[in-house]
Amino acid sequence: MTAPAGPEVVTVGEAMAALRATGSIKLAAPMELSVAGAEANVAIGLSRLGHRVAWAGCAGDDEFGTLILRTLRAEQVDVSHVRTDTDGRPTGLLVREDGIGDLATVRYYRTGSAGSAIRPEDILPALDRGVRVLHLTGITPALGPSAAQAVQSAATRARELGVTVCLDVNYRARLWSAQQARDTLLPLSRTADILVASADELHLISDDPSLDEDDAVAALLAHGIREVVITRGGDGASVATTGGTVTAPARRVPVKDVIGAGDAFVAGYLSALLDGLGVEDRLHRAATTGAFAVATRGDWEGLPTRADLALLDSPAGTTLR
Repeated sequence: MTAPAGPEVVTVGEAMAALRATGSIKLAAPMELSVAGAEANVAIGLSRLGHRVAWAGCAGDDEFGTLILRTLRAEQVDVSHVRTDTDGRPTGLLVREDGIGDLATVRYYRTGSAGSAIRPEDILPALDRGVRVLHLTGITPALGPSAAQAVQSAATRARELGVTVCLDVNYRARLWSAQQARDTLLPLSRTADILVASADELHLISDDPSLDEDDAVAALLAHGIREVVITRGGDGASVATTGGTVTAPARRVPVKDVIGAGDAFVAGYLSALLDGLGVEDRLHRAATTGAFAVATRGDWEGLPTRADLALLDSPAGTTLR
């Protein structure tokens, strides 16, 4: 019997239980329970698009940890490199409260969590020469020294193996200061082949934070980063390489929930990269997966399968029978 193929992509980070309030928390609004975490969102997105993907991390030995593993397994994400914490650290928690219009507040309860104690030895066994992409974000290093070391070690090992490293800056002001982020993310970004950032995050990974966007991107390319992907929300995205810059608009859909859209975008972009598509087609797929995310509630629940990708090209009002 042929052994099952290993993952094409490994994502590293913390997954949390997510409580989404349906109204004001102080008025005891009901809450919906789900799972959240940028790297897990990307893993689910890639799996739904037909790719073999593993999420590596650490879960608490509690009901929330069980929920995370059960959810990822159901989404056909490999969790064989997830360590269950045995030192009493709980699974992290995210609480979301929607406000007026599309304003949302997210609070984290992840200090001392199992995910914050992820170690290099938890991650490195997931990386071998069969892996094509390692996906990291700037969130995990913010969780603590051990997590930061794990991410840096994974990036270093991936470079040694010739694995493409994708880093999404994904700055979270509630987790660390801009200066703390810069001190860690500046050297980490130099290990990336593909760098994803919003325009207002470039100062965190630029040698000279005062550079404007064009000069900052040019400097990053000069450091050897292969692709600099700039996300602009509803204004689309661009990809800069040494061969020039390609831009693409966002796809227009009714917006229900923007949280998780960036992770969906990254999943679509990496999916197209794995399929060998050019930059324009990568941006198109990324914009499409991002559109599915914002058109539905939840961080990952509305992410498309490969068969779903063409649905946005259907005429308005189409009914599938």
